[in-house]
Parts: sequence; C-alpha cells; structure tokens
Amino acid sequence: MTASNGERHADMSPALPPTALRRVSVPAELFDGLRLAAASVPDAIRDAGFVTGQALYDQFAAWLQDQGETAPDHLADDRFPWLLQAFFHDLGWGRVELVPISEAVMSLEASEWSEAGASGGGCPVSVGVFAGFFGRLAEAPIAVLDVSPEGEAGRGRFLLGSVDVMDYVWEAMQRGIPYDRAAASA
Repeated sequence: MTASNGERHADMSPALPPTALRRVSVPAELFDGLRLAAASVPDAIRDAGFVTGQALYDQFAAWLQDQGETAPDHLADDRFPWLLQAFFHDLGWGRVELVPISEAVMSLEASEWSEAGASGGGCPVSVGVFAGFFGRLAEAPIAVLDVSPEGEAGRGRFLLGSVDVMDYVWEAMQRGIPYDRAAASA
C-alpha cells in the first residue's frame, strides 16, 4: 500500500500549463518501468505524479469548457462524478468511479487501469496524480492511499481524504483493521 499527501491506455496526455506550449505523452507501458523504479525512489515517482495531477486539473478544466460545462470548482455535486468518469475515459486512462465511504473518505475505483498490474506493487504514479488533481480541486492537501486489490490486473482502488483522516485510516490499517472499516469510521 502506498500513502501520499497529495479500454487500455495507449496514450496518457495531460497538458502542461499553457506556458509550456507542449503536451506530455506517457505510454501505458511506462507504468511497468515506473513501478520498478518506485521501489527505490517512491517519493520521486509520487512527486512526479503529483505534478502531473496538477497539470491534469488544468486539462480537466479545459475539457469541461469544451463540453459546455462550468469550471471544476463550480460543478454541481451530482454532475462531477459523471464528468470525471467521462474525462478519464476520453483520455484513454481507463474508467473511474467515485464511491463515498464516509463523510470524510471517498473511494476512487479504477478499472482498465494500466498501472494496476497483476504482479502487484501498487500504483505509485496514480497515487501522486490523484493527490495532485484532487488537492487542486479541493484547494487543500489531499492524501491518497492505494488499497488496490492484489492480483487483479487493470483494477485499482484509492482512498481519498484529508491528510489527518488518511493518517487515521493508515494507522488503523497498520493495526490490522480492514481499510473499508477504518475509512467508514473516519
């Protein structure tokens, strides 16, 4: 499990800030190399994901505008999950679904997710991406825990919440409490 503050995927292309005037294209196969590198430099991998997540937020805002929607921070609560799912699917990253676990913890269920390999090892890039993306959306630090099911290729599960709440969940998990019970009591 990894903690951070903050259709197959042939191309992952979050736009960089407008000043960069270029796009980053990260093929899904790169996840395998990053997962191996994460064993020795996990913070650097998550940090790179975090910066990508913040840039991805800008791309989400532009995508919403192209769809005739309002800015991300003004979306109606009932529209946000559907639009988020459509955005990630349109990018070719996979399918995502937000599932509330408690008032303080949200689960993000990812399927057809390239980084979630059958060999385990977690999803350190995705942890950083979601921390950066949702932190920017919330305008506050968001912590992400990777609780992806072992051995289920293409499936990832991430818990999102404030840093304090995710610290509580992580400590409960370290004491042997299942993540879903710990998150529900947070």
